[in-house]
Amino acid sequence: MRALKARILRRSAQADPAPSRLKYRLQRWMLTPGIRFGLKFGVPLCLAVAAAGAVLADAGRRDMVQEAMSSIRASIEERPEFMVNVMAIDGAGASVAQDVREVLPLDFPVSSFDLDLAQIRTQIEALDPVKSADVRIRPGGILQIDLEERVPALIWRNYEGLALLDETGAHVAELGRRAMNPELPLIAGRSANLMADEALQLIATARPLGSRLRGLVRIGERRWDVVLDRGQRIMLPAIKPIPALERVDCGE
Repeated sequence: MRALKARILRRSAQADPAPSRLKYRLQRWMLTPGIRFGLKFGVPLCLAVAAAGAVLADAGRRDMVQEAMSSIRASIEERPEFMVNVMAIDGAGASVAQDVREVLPLDFPVSSFDLDLAQIRTQIEALDPVKSADVRIRPGGILQIDLEERVPALIWRNYEGLALLDETGAHVAELGRRAMNPELPLIAGRSANLMADEALQLIATARPLGSRLRGLVRIGERRWDVVLDRGQRIMLPAIKPIPALERVDCGE
């Protein structure tokens, strides 16, 4: 009887379906999200990288792959729908348009992938007569450039000659003779261009002087003299020059 019980116990022990502690921990480890993700994606990725590395280890294969990629890229970039054939410039006079074409020596047709529109805009806005520029590629292979030119508001006489300035004091162009723009007011003196806004206000205030006004001269980079005919000058203070000019008797 005892022998029979012992055999039954051995059989029940052998038929125990419970896994061992090590097997149980291994199964739980395999069920964690990180391990499952690694087995599903990480292992194939590592195998692919290893295979690519083995292929590209040979210099000849690398050159072949590079040539194939360059050929594919060229075939895409040189498709007709990506080619730019002409350049259109709007909002600029003939001379400024010519300056733009000279600063952008583009050889058309050119692929739109080879055009850096931001760089083109920077080059155009570096031109003195250009206040702002908008650059885009229009359908039909047209490089469209829309410009806003600076409007001359003053003539500045300096050590280098005469120059046209806009209302902000930005340089517009060199001027050969004063008579070329007789309608513009004249300012002179070192750094007078930096005070263009104040100069325009003073000129507007001095409008009652009429034809007697010859211009403004910046003195010591700190104040203005209003130059009149007959060799006369109105020496304005450095502080609040506009109210001081308003108090001047503009009579003969």
